[in-house]
Amino acid sequence: MQLARRHFLAAAGSAATLALLPRRGGAQTIHLPFENGERPVVAFPQKRPLLLLTPRPPQLETPFAVFDNGVVTANDAFFVRWHEAQIPEKVDATTHRIAVTGAVNRALSLSLDDLAGMETIEYLAVNQCSGNGRGLSSPRVAGGQWENGAMGNARWTGVRLRDVLDRAGLKPSAKQVQFNGLDGPVLPSTPPFRKSLDLAVAQADDVMIAYAMNDAPLPLLNGYPVRLIVPGWYSTYWVKMLAAVTVLDHVDDNFWMKSAYRIPDTPDNSVVPGATGFPTIPINRMRVRSFITNFADSATLQAGPQTVRGIAFDGGSGIARVELSSDGGTTWLDAALEQDYGNYSFRRWNATFDAKPGLRALAVRATANDGAIQTPKAGWNPSGYLRNVIETYAVTVQ
Repeated sequence: MQLARRHFLAAAGSAATLALLPRRGGAQTIHLPFENGERPVVAFPQKRPLLLLTPRPPQLETPFAVFDNGVVTANDAFFVRWHEAQIPEKVDATTHRIAVTGAVNRALSLSLDDLAGMETIEYLAVNQCSGNGRGLSSPRVAGGQWENGAMGNARWTGVRLRDVLDRAGLKPSAKQVQFNGLDGPVLPSTPPFRKSLDLAVAQADDVMIAYAMNDAPLPLLNGYPVRLIVPGWYSTYWVKMLAAVTVLDHVDDNFWMKSAYRIPDTPDNSVVPGATGFPTIPINRMRVRSFITNFADSATLQAGPQTVRGIAFDGGSGIARVELSSDGGTTWLDAALEQDYGNYSFRRWNATFDAKPGLRALAVRATANDGAIQTPKAGWNPSGYLRNVIETYAVTVQ
């Protein structure tokens, strides 16, 4: 097993050079359901045509129909979100190192070969942008105007972060662990992207430094050669091209922790639009969500029995129940849950309803094992985070 991992990691180095220039996917343009929602469809290296939000830094949204293909999101269809525009176009996996420093007993410089010699872990987990669904916020908010395709589910393979920290040895003063990658800002005045986790989170059993994604090297745009995986948490913490792990003896006060990616510290993490002066906390675990995947809003269906299918997920407790409504949420029927691939994965579901001619409003809601349920009304915060409203689909039945 160890030899196989070493061969895999050595082979990964051969796919490290890419020109990060998009290729237009023909003349196709997608119109997302909000103002200024026109998106060109482009193909970056190692990617099929995806919806382009911005070319630099690259922000690419997965066409939603992809999620009907199965539980696992293919690497070439996986969404892309970077914060800094200076992204290396060439990374040599054989020389890449992860520096482990700070409040540790032994500073480390780990190669991928070093990781190959450690115990391997593997699981399926959803990676979701904090602002997934931001474009649907009302009133509108600033930031990348995603619909619902800034997410994906993959099988991640790597080593426990905890094992790396144990190898370095933590000093009694350790409080948080900070992570940064190889990307950097264009201007010296731009804060470099750094994210931190409390020690208890960083030492959890399932926080991973991943070197494989769906049994293949990570695409460059998804963090090749290694990235941090914090399952159940929004992807702002999933640092790509991981190059440094710094153990801090204080609470991180860099821009990306103190000012950015924060949510209202209110019971539902929402505020009234226009509110100011409210306390905030760093964003953390994902909310429970569910979607229909085999047709879109405004679809036309045939009268008679109709099968509806989709996906559901949450922040790590797993999905207990999915319900479908064919009358806009007045009545609900239980959907059948399909195979369980773990608490961090998409859970597929299906249901059948009797489609009667006319305009129909379908809705889907999920309940997590921890009791959390989707809300009938979308909460609001100034950054457009945490969307988990019950999704509705207006369809015409002929």
